[in-house]
Amino acid sequence: MAQDSPQIVESLFNVPPAELNPGQPSDAYLEQYKLFLEHLDKLSDRRQSANTYFLTVNTGLCAAMGFLLSRDAAPETRCFCAVVPIAGILMNLFWHRLVVSYRQLSTGKFAILHELEKHLPVAPYKAEWSVLGGGKDHSKYLPLTHIEVWIPRMFVVLYLVLAVRFLPWATLTKWIGNCCG
Repeated sequence: MAQDSPQIVESLFNVPPAELNPGQPSDAYLEQYKLFLEHLDKLSDRRQSANTYFLTVNTGLCAAMGFLLSRDAAPETRCFCAVVPIAGILMNLFWHRLVVSYRQLSTGKFAILHELEKHLPVAPYKAEWSVLGGGKDHSKYLPLTHIEVWIPRMFVVLYLVLAVRFLPWATLTKWIGNCCG
């Protein structure tokens, strides 16, 4: 979690924080806080939707690969056994980057949330983060993104194994030799 900083305060508040009456927030302040929490919740929903989408596409690619390798597949479709791993690797690299991006965005949003809570009578999110060891003590809490990043990585490994097995290496080597030679 990002540390509180004067830069956050400077960019967050339109009035000096001392004028906000800490512990006695105005109705407008409370409404903005609620709105910010809604946006944080929507970010979590978008993140989950993105993960579901990529997991679904990976399931489809694996099913396609299984079909292409089955006895029922037409021999002329087996050339797609080389395309599936490449598509899977590229897609999972994008997925990994998206997970990292969501982690960075969440970190920033929680830093702002903690700053906003300084002017409320209670700070439940800051207290929760403290109870969880600030994400540093994995016996108390292992942040979801530390697990999330491994899913696309594992799919990349799977697709690399498939690529090694099914790419037409002899043809590629000959083609590269002709292009470079």
